[in-house]
Amino acid sequence: MAVTGSRVLVLRALGLGDLLTGVPALRALRRGMPGARITLAAPAALGPLARSTGAVDDVLPAEGLAPLPRAGPVDAAVNLHGRGPQSHRVLGKLRPGRLLAFACAEAGHADGPGWDPAEHEVARWCRLVSAYGYDADPADLDLPAPPATSPAPGAVVVHPGAAYPARRWPAERFAAVAAALRGRGERVVVTGGAGEAALARRVVEIAGLGAAADLSGRTGLPELAALVAGARLVVCGDTGVAHLATAFRTPSVLLFGPTPPARWGPPDRAEHLVLWAGRRGDPHGREPDPGLLEITAGQAVEAAGEALTANH
Repeated sequence: MAVTGSRVLVLRALGLGDLLTGVPALRALRRGMPGARITLAAPAALGPLARSTGAVDDVLPAEGLAPLPRAGPVDAAVNLHGRGPQSHRVLGKLRPGRLLAFACAEAGHADGPGWDPAEHEVARWCRLVSAYGYDADPADLDLPAPPATSPAPGAVVVHPGAAYPARRWPAERFAAVAAALRGRGERVVVTGGAGEAALARRVVEIAGLGAAADLSGRTGLPELAALVAGARLVVCGDTGVAHLATAFRTPSVLLFGPTPPARWGPPDRAEHLVLWAGRRGDPHGREPDPGLLEITAGQAVEAAGEALTANH
């Protein structure tokens, strides 16, 4: 347990889904070190959401494995970023009093548990901090309702984008789902980051939703969080938006491939329906994964109907 006034720096300078899957481990650290100041090194845009977890006091803007500024002594550094050696070395340059991380001989760190490549992302980081005496609950994923106002309360949110082409289900299939749900009387909106505007616009046009349904590039993270929290249903791939649906217990239909849901999927709850063909592939591939393409628009429409009926 850290003494009052000590400083703990946690590295997880990754994306939205990475932050949200790390919440149970972060909260375990907070419970175990109530008197410490816990700083999370993460992208600046994630700051408000990170602070809403109640687990961190502030956010140090960081991207990937870039060097971190050394602002005063660090009593303990926690590597929730990776297995090392690079991430261990980034933290080592801060000369922390103690490093909590997976064992990595290449980085000269013999302490800590071994890495399990098949482990679920939430369980992995819970196991790490638990090994150092900070008991973590993998189910501790919920976030409080966001303060921002939803731009489309009660809508079905369709998010066709993903970080890599391998995880992007075809726009035509997202459009078919959107059109079917609109035909059932649902208000449907389509989201995407600034770089996904063309994709979102294509889904909107094919589905015949009208320009007002295109929210791409118009929602920062606070507004996106509010949108998901207030949605009737979220339909998306293996993305950060899927983890927002988990965090707010919003019903969701999630399209997995090439990474199995056993690695990155939601907890076993009735409100989250996962579609996966059972085929693994390269998550960083330049083409849609063959397993992902085995999921049909009809299957997704059926799952969406089930989710809406069950959570009506």
